[in-house]
Amino acid sequence: MNASTQQTGKTSTAPLNGAEVLLRVLVEQGVEVIFGYPGGAVLPIYDALFKQNHIRHVLVRHEQAAVHAAEAYARSTGKVGVVLVTSGPGATNAVTGLVDALMDSIPLICLCGQVPTALIGNDAFQEADTTGITRPATKHNYLVRRGQDLAPIVREAFEVAAGGRPGPVLIDLPKDVSVGNAPLPAPGEGRLHRPYRPNLDADGEAIRQTIAAMKRAKRPLLYTGGGVINAGPKASEALRELARRTNFPVTSTLMGLGAFPTTDRQFLGMLGMHGSYEANLATHGCDLLIALGSRFDDRVTGRVDAFSPNSFKVHADIDPSQINKIIRVDVPLIGDVGRTIEALLEAWDGEGQDLSPWWAQIEGWRALDSFGFVQDQTPSAIIRPQYAIRRLYEATQALGRDTFVSTEVGQHQMWAAQHFQFDKPNRWLTSGGLGTMGYGLPAAVGAQVAHPDALVIDIAGEASTLMNIQELGTMAQYRLPVKLFILNNRYMGMVRQWQELLHGSRYSQSYSEALPDFIRLAEAFHGKGLRATCVGELDGVIDEMLRHDGPVVADICVAQDENCFPMIPSGAPHNEMLLGPDQEANAARVTQEGMMLV
Repeated sequence: MNASTQQTGKTSTAPLNGAEVLLRVLVEQGVEVIFGYPGGAVLPIYDALFKQNHIRHVLVRHEQAAVHAAEAYARSTGKVGVVLVTSGPGATNAVTGLVDALMDSIPLICLCGQVPTALIGNDAFQEADTTGITRPATKHNYLVRRGQDLAPIVREAFEVAAGGRPGPVLIDLPKDVSVGNAPLPAPGEGRLHRPYRPNLDADGEAIRQTIAAMKRAKRPLLYTGGGVINAGPKASEALRELARRTNFPVTSTLMGLGAFPTTDRQFLGMLGMHGSYEANLATHGCDLLIALGSRFDDRVTGRVDAFSPNSFKVHADIDPSQINKIIRVDVPLIGDVGRTIEALLEAWDGEGQDLSPWWAQIEGWRALDSFGFVQDQTPSAIIRPQYAIRRLYEATQALGRDTFVSTEVGQHQMWAAQHFQFDKPNRWLTSGGLGTMGYGLPAAVGAQVAHPDALVIDIAGEASTLMNIQELGTMAQYRLPVKLFILNNRYMGMVRQWQELLHGSRYSQSYSEALPDFIRLAEAFHGKGLRATCVGELDGVIDEMLRHDGPVVADICVAQDENCFPMIPSGAPHNEMLLGPDQEANAARVTQEGMMLV
């Protein structure tokens, strides 16, 4: 569209202002949805939004929620999420979400209002040093000081956000830039910096070294992370083909769940602090560890000097700064992880070691059933949280609908990762690196906006739910049929667990003594409220929740003293796991020389 052509289709010689140029570039970049909250410094942008019909705006109730919603929109679609907030407190409220996106490599553009350029540094009303505050919270940030720089900066920001290792980019927009005239150069004109071109193809010699290690390995393991999902659906397809052709076992980080089908025989479950027995012992005992799109997070590695101590290590990542940052590796594969996996497939000729002894050992560990539990089926019995999630998963399978699951942070998050199965990428939406309570409800909003016909469920804890409970209003306004499934144990569950295991059961400030009535709260926000207090009520509540065509809050009252196992204590290696009482009886028969169980 010509710069002089209004979006009504009428020709005009009137120049565009900065706000109008901004929206034209957003449309050019394929933006369809913005999550935001208005304020004085961004009113020119909201006025421009009012005059167009190409971009939908979703009004959230808090700027942190806007960023989490955009994160989930991005992660569930593969697109760049877009956020619009005002200056000062609008910007600072967004910081938690920006750091969350940075830690989990989520591509975002945060458009932030700022006081006029002449007032910057004068402590003007609702002024904050947004670029200074967000410099460590973003992949990159910009302060636009001239109208002629606006379009090139926005275009470059999208390249930076989505290119290489994805991440959030903030654009600080002074009000005078938004209201003043601005040019709209053609794409590629007026560029301020050199194009952002990360290395996409791993070194050929490194590929050959990796293939040689794969062929001589007797106990190999593919360790996958969120980078596989970020690389797009073809990367997940290539991973599945690589596992099938090599017969290598696969484990995943929390953020990588769904890249490889979690119901597949070759999948060992999630690894790390609350990972499966077989995944953690395979990680400890393997002789070849191929890390694909993962960053060796401390919740995965445990004690660094004891992490996978006898393995030849290969690390595939597009971000060279991650190589040897935490774990020393033998072969770096720097490039797009999807293209790296495809290169490995091309170089693999199908010949390798006999892995039957390794699989026999893995099956022995798997027999422990480390995620297993025993649920009293008496109708009046108290609900175990694991059982509630299993029944929820089974009910969604029976419906056969495309299902997206977000979570808050805590015990329920780990139980969801353990007991809800994901056979496709982009369906699991959670806060990994930052561990942000309050993520799940706005994330569910973002996913439902992106996929209006899908089933979207936030598996939550009652404490995390209250962090961004106001987003029930967003669900009501836009008639989003999100299902909020609260595992209510009246505690900050993971805090209580650590206090029990590590602090002599001194439950300091971890019990919630004044919780709301979630049924009445749901009704106050124009939704439906349900409650299950015992096993006999659970299936009926789940069925009613899933079949209701509007937003639902389901208050599932679960055992208050349940702990999440297995658990690797902080600072311990993978072969020193704490098992739950349901597994302790089986532990004696599942032993392996050199694999110590604590």
